[in-house]
Amino acid sequence: MSTPKHFLDLDRLDAPTLRAILDAGAAFKRGDGNRVPLEGKTLVLIFEKPSTRTRVSFEAGMMQLGGRVIVLEGESSQIGRGESIADTARVLSRYVDAIMIRTDDPAKLAELAAHASVPVINGLTDASHPCQLMADVMTFEEHSGPIKGRTVTWCGDGNNVAASWVHAAVRFGFSLRLACPELLLPAPALLEWAASEGGDVTLVTDAPAAVRDADCVVTDTWVSMGDDAAESRHNLLAPYRVDEKLMALAKPDALFMHCLPAHRGEEVTDSVIDGPRSVVWDEAENRLHAQKGIIAWCLGAL
Repeated sequence: MSTPKHFLDLDRLDAPTLRAILDAGAAFKRGDGNRVPLEGKTLVLIFEKPSTRTRVSFEAGMMQLGGRVIVLEGESSQIGRGESIADTARVLSRYVDAIMIRTDDPAKLAELAAHASVPVINGLTDASHPCQLMADVMTFEEHSGPIKGRTVTWCGDGNNVAASWVHAAVRFGFSLRLACPELLLPAPALLEWAASEGGDVTLVTDAPAAVRDADCVVTDTWVSMGDDAAESRHNLLAPYRVDEKLMALAKPDALFMHCLPAHRGEEVTDSVIDGPRSVVWDEAENRLHAQKGIIAWCLGAL
């Protein structure tokens, strides 16, 4: 039996593979080639965290590729009643062709992949969000050309999405400036990995300095699912709010990105997210197209 082609994190795949997946996603978006390469295939979606974009984009994408989808949420599966992830992986592998999981603990993702005999896709964990970054790179390149050699600034919490931006910076060859409070920096091991891979990733605690002359400015909600919503967290992040004054420091044609959902008035102002440099709606749409590329790659349809 061949080893499944898992899509777990961007650092687990090489640059040519990631580029091939993006190219496939762009082709699907254009309507090129075989429109239903996954006819007869079934994808199961496991949700331990609520979702709008991940659920709808994976469901719609798989159906557009000719396949079928089964959704398992929380208490609707035996995972929520104590069955082990390993046993779930073994059983589901007998029924379906691929598994997507959106969960909290990255160890659950790793256990699922270790025991599944079909491809496993990381739909989000508390440690990373690689599908989002594939959509983000696709969106940047649609609007601004190749991302290689460009500069992206992250403003806010050094969270799971920030971690995937670090992975993407290394694999796609762009510079990343992380503007984060000292108490909310990404894990040291992540930054050490980036350095060991020759990545251009810089920590900057001053948001204006980090944004100056950037090609793209990215932020995310200050309070993610499961985070402590204490007032102190908002106080820490207030200097990293993306408003028109901060965006004005970036290049005149700089893009603004946010993976959504947005808490308007907190991490970003209405004038920025609804402004001419915002590409958040294209970014959300491209979750569909990028993930079609991911699914097709996992199932050997590229």
